[in-house]
Amino acid sequence: MSDAPEFSRPFDIRGITAEPATLEANEAERAALASRFGLISIGKLAATLSLEADGDEIAANGTLSAAFVQSCAVSGDDLPMTIEDEVTLRFVPMATLEAAEEDEEIELEEDELDEIGYSGTSFDLGEAVAQSLALAIDPYATGPEADDARRRHGMVEEGEADGPLADMLRGLKGA
Repeated sequence: MSDAPEFSRPFDIRGITAEPATLEANEAERAALASRFGLISIGKLAATLSLEADGDEIAANGTLSAAFVQSCAVSGDDLPMTIEDEVTLRFVPMATLEAAEEDEEIELEEDELDEIGYSGTSFDLGEAVAQSLALAIDPYATGPEADDARRRHGMVEEGEADGPLADMLRGLKGA
C-alpha cells in the first residue's frame, strides 16, 4: 500500500510565481478521495490559490470548489452537496513546527490554525486542498427524508413534534 496522497500536487517553493495555481482532481483521484472520506462520490474538486512566499513560509489563499454525494446521516439516502469555500493556508518548514512543539499545552492563534509543515523545498498543495475539503464536509448532514426516517425507526416519539413550542416554531418557519 502506498503512502502517496490521492490528490498530490507538489509545488517547489523556488518556482512560485504571481500566477495563481489551479488544481483539479481527475476521476481516479476523486474516486480515491471519496473512499477516504466516506463519501458516495465526488463529481468535482477544484481550487484556485494564489501563492506568496515570505522567506521560507508560503501563504496560499483562494477558493475551493467541490460537488459530492454523501449519505444522509439519518436516512442513508444519497445527499448531493456543493461547497464553495475560501481557503487560507500557510506552509512552514517542518523544523519550525517541531521547534514550537513542547510538552506544555499551548493556545494557537488564529493565523496558526492552518499551518502545514513541509520538508526540503516542496509542499503538497493537492493534499492540503483535499484536507480542506474533508474539514468542510458536514458529517451529520441530513436530507429531506430524515424526519420520516427518525419516525420509522422510533427515534422520535409520536407527539414530540406537537405542542405549543412546536406550533410556535412552525409559525416562525412559515414567516
